[in-house]
Amino acid sequence: MNRLLKNKQAIFLFMLPVVILFLLIVAAPVFLSGYYSLLEWDGMGKQEFVGLSNYVRLFTDQSDKFLLALRNSLVIAVLSLLIQLPAGMAFALLLSGGIKGERAYITIFFIPVIISGVAIGQLWGKIYHPDYGLLNTFLRGIGLDGLTRAWLGDKKTVLGAVIVPIIWQYIGYYMLLFYSSIKSVSADIFDAAKIDGASRIKTALCVTIPLVKPMIKTCVIFSLVGSFKTFDLVYVLTEGGPAHASEVPTTLMVWTIFKRNQYGYGSAMAVIIVLICFLLYIGVQKFFRTEEE
Repeated sequence: MNRLLKNKQAIFLFMLPVVILFLLIVAAPVFLSGYYSLLEWDGMGKQEFVGLSNYVRLFTDQSDKFLLALRNSLVIAVLSLLIQLPAGMAFALLLSGGIKGERAYITIFFIPVIISGVAIGQLWGKIYHPDYGLLNTFLRGIGLDGLTRAWLGDKKTVLGAVIVPIIWQYIGYYMLLFYSSIKSVSADIFDAAKIDGASRIKTALCVTIPLVKPMIKTCVIFSLVGSFKTFDLVYVLTEGGPAHASEVPTTLMVWTIFKRNQYGYGSAMAVIIVLICFLLYIGVQKFFRTEEE
């Protein structure tokens, strides 16, 4: 094995299939999108080079609501950090304490993660239905008829209504990541904290959380990047409506490319999404590196 690891030709041959797949599936589409973003093109006709005008239009033409879509994604990202990750950590701390039925709870919490986003969108669409939806039916049942409304049809409530299933779906995902990280910590450390008289809360705050900080960093990256990549749930529930109130960059990009046939302009949106995700990754890495120093 050591001889194989020192053989550069063998390493190259083993890595070659992965590199080819990465170039074809990830790198090539990104570079093509960058090229298309410099064009005025409907996908079939003549391509006209327009330089950076598509990017200028993104941030100056308010009629396309790209800035509103970015703001909505930012709201999703902030709420994911404030609700999703703390909830996942809380559940992980509870389950890692060795409660009865630990594995059953892990399975139950993880079920939403493995369900298709389209299926979850259909489910929550029924819950929010203004006539027979579970939410309005419950409100009527407890005498709060005045609070019932078309949750996905009201500009004031639609974004919040879309964020709830997004957060709900992935709490179990982060719970499992935190749980596995906590379980990898030596039991001797927790025994030492217990001998020193530390309570469960103090142990969690002063011992467990600092030790799983690398996993916290990973989850923060996943949460932020995932928030700006959100598409399926928003598209199934509202398609970005009403009046762009729940629009996110991905739904606006798809609508621009495939319904308005503005491939150049839509590709500029795609490039901005990729750039934002990359900058968020770099920012989180630098933030946690500064914390460690």
